[in-house]
Amino acid sequence: MKKTLILTTALCGLAFGASAQEVNLLSWGGAYGNSHLEAYAKPFTAETGIAVNIADADNPATPIKAMVEAGNVTSDVASVEYADAVRLCDEGLLEEIDAAGLTAAEDGTAATDDYIEGGVTDCFVATDVYSMVEVYDDSKFADAKPAGPADFFDLEKFPGKRTMRKGAKFNLEFALMADGVPAAEVYDVLGTPEGVDRAFAKLDSIKNDVIWWEAGAQPPQLLADGEVSMAYAFNGRIFDAAMKDGKPFKIVWDGQIYEMEGWVIPKGAPHMEDALKFIAFSTAPANQARAAEFISYGPPRKSAAAMVGNIEGTEEPMGPHLPTTADNMGNALGSNLDFWVDHDSELNERFNAWLAG
Repeated sequence: MKKTLILTTALCGLAFGASAQEVNLLSWGGAYGNSHLEAYAKPFTAETGIAVNIADADNPATPIKAMVEAGNVTSDVASVEYADAVRLCDEGLLEEIDAAGLTAAEDGTAATDDYIEGGVTDCFVATDVYSMVEVYDDSKFADAKPAGPADFFDLEKFPGKRTMRKGAKFNLEFALMADGVPAAEVYDVLGTPEGVDRAFAKLDSIKNDVIWWEAGAQPPQLLADGEVSMAYAFNGRIFDAAMKDGKPFKIVWDGQIYEMEGWVIPKGAPHMEDALKFIAFSTAPANQARAAEFISYGPPRKSAAAMVGNIEGTEEPMGPHLPTTADNMGNALGSNLDFWVDHDSELNERFNAWLAG
């Protein structure tokens, strides 16, 4: 895990040195981590004088579990996926977060009423809605262009290596959609042994042509290096590579799988009071909207959606690039929290055995 200290002393003068207040934040790095820095950490320090130190992990849920079980908790707030938050909470590894302490909407609506369904749970407060999307290098396909999940698995029509996240989640659902299962029926099918077999059989069809990634920064790099022609990746990472680096990467929204991500507090966090202040500040509607201007993840607070402006540093609206924009939701699938809380371990065991076979 790479440790990076945010240089915030200039923002708050002598205040934080005198108070010794701080928040140790565990994030994901890359463009996503930068949105946390710019939209949340810097303005929080400027307003409160509380320093924010950011560390990065490929998936913060893993070190959070390890540090709590070891009784050596160094992080105060961590960014995790929705299903991981529920699982860690059920295992007693997280502090409960009182929703009454969250910032109300500008019209006075309570935060809990301003969030989309599931945005606030006992131990979790959502910060964004991201998605796993099909992506292709436009320079690799002169004529026909990939248009949906089935095309990702069509090596004859769309040749080249693929890259996918190493794990069962997202890939099994994507495989079923590629095999003709409508988005609305995916979890009904995946909830049966036959459905699981069907998903793995579909993955088998491209297994020898897949490079498996574990960190979100890898897919755009593999595309840029020409090692793969198509990727299944976080939409924000691809957006960042296309917008900032000018890469010829195109997102196929058909078949996107979206999920919320948000803050949790590890059990025994050393700066609990400051952690709660940071969560209340960063999840205020205006700050969520600001974060969405740095990376194309949609805000989960209803009142924040209309506040999202242009892509940072440009005159181009961010709205069309968000997973939650109506035009991008035509054949979208919401990741099923309950399914993955119940089946994550067994399906990942099978995935790992399948991958090694």
